[in-house]
Amino acid sequence: MPEPGGSFHLLAGFFIFPSRLPARRGNAYLQRMTHPQAFLDIAENLSFLDDWEDRYRYIIELGAALPPLDDAEKNEETRVRGCVSQVWLVSNHDAANLVYRGESDAMITRGLAAILVALYSGRPASEVAEIDAIEIFDELHLREHLTTQRSNGLVAMVNRIRSEAKALAAG
Repeated sequence: MPEPGGSFHLLAGFFIFPSRLPARRGNAYLQRMTHPQAFLDIAENLSFLDDWEDRYRYIIELGAALPPLDDAEKNEETRVRGCVSQVWLVSNHDAANLVYRGESDAMITRGLAAILVALYSGRPASEVAEIDAIEIFDELHLREHLTTQRSNGLVAMVNRIRSEAKALAAG
């Protein structure tokens, strides 16, 4: 139950208290750099959920909260190859930063895309190119219960994002 006067969100039937990501042993890569607040909130919320089924529900809720892409944005250019599910990632950039949007026809994959959107959006292309989301997902214990196919799809999404960012950073 939330503390009186405390700030909280109700997600997956759980009270989640946003604050700062706690320093934990085993997440050195995650702690080495600054991250967008949206991603920090997700990482912290996941740290409160020990049961994998609760984590699945939370990941599904994250995906459900993603705004849908327009039908015209779901095309061969934006489709992520290497995913069993249908996944589309759309990026926009201004002079300084990249912003990602995504969608999938599979609930968990859509949730994984939501986490990647939170992790990578709002950063310069050179920074996006350097961030190893797979290592971060491993530190958050997000891949250990994924099927091989889903894990391969996650790697495909990360590779797509980083590859595009490297090309943009190179100019």
